[in-house]
Amino acid sequence: MATRSAKRVLDAAVEAARWAPSVHNTQPWMFSVAEDEISLRADTDRKLRVGDASGRELLISCGAALFTLRTVMRCEGFEPIVRILPDPDRPSLLATLRPGADIQADELTVALGGEIERRRTHRAGFADVPVPDELIERLVRAASSEGAHLTPVRSADAVDVIAALTRAAQGVQAQDRRFSLEVIRWARPPGSNRKDGVPAEGYPRQAPRTEPHFAQRDYAWRHDWGSQADQRGSVATGVVAVLTTPGDSRQEWIDAGQALQHVLLHASAYGVSAAFHTQVLEMEPLREFLRREVCSGEYPQMIMRLGVTFDDKTSVRRPLSEVLE
Repeated sequence: MATRSAKRVLDAAVEAARWAPSVHNTQPWMFSVAEDEISLRADTDRKLRVGDASGRELLISCGAALFTLRTVMRCEGFEPIVRILPDPDRPSLLATLRPGADIQADELTVALGGEIERRRTHRAGFADVPVPDELIERLVRAASSEGAHLTPVRSADAVDVIAALTRAAQGVQAQDRRFSLEVIRWARPPGSNRKDGVPAEGYPRQAPRTEPHFAQRDYAWRHDWGSQADQRGSVATGVVAVLTTPGDSRQEWIDAGQALQHVLLHASAYGVSAAFHTQVLEMEPLREFLRREVCSGEYPQMIMRLGVTFDDKTSVRRPLSEVLE
């Protein structure tokens, strides 16, 4: 492959990977390019020391960036050659990628690539518009192709349990000053020029309650922040789904992140957004209860609600100069 072509592919992939989703928009990744290979590393300075002491959410975030790199390479006409956790002596090196054989990107891959910068996280209720069952089944298959399982929660009782666990976890974390200060660290005040964290316009000041109620993060802790957008009609819960893996290793956390981004981009291509509720997964006793009682023994890696929203949102990402070595 010509050097000029390789440079274009690698530059496009890293530029797009900045737009992957991450917990609190921490963007906990660094990239480096040497010859025709991209290295993806964890930026451990951006790890949540309280809410994510194990680094699980950090690796899920980086896994989402990895799927983005793979997708762009395919869109550029090359099958990516990927090595995950290639060096046990360098635990922060999560993956390497280089362009492999020439391919013709299919229609779905091109559609996924087109959603990378358009996809947005939602932090309120959804419009009363159903998500087609056929789309949900496609999302299930998308997660499965990355080694994870996406399970739509069809039982009303199970949805009530997950909502109650979310409220309980949020209630406990709200009383813990360490959790609250860590969340507020990644909350951007109105008018902030920061290129990471959750912007004040990214969540409603007073979110209407869904039924059952799924507690939201308190990004405005002790501040009068949040969007004034009229969301009185956005009170639907949407489709509750849990992303799980058979085990709970670092490899499976990265797999979960790749599955998550595959699901999110596919959903976005059909006008469906996701709201995340990870509080319960940050408290190991509650996560273990969820694993045993709701997830059939598999390890829950992400809880989300899927639905349709008509709110326009903005998002920010760090410039390439800050994430590329």
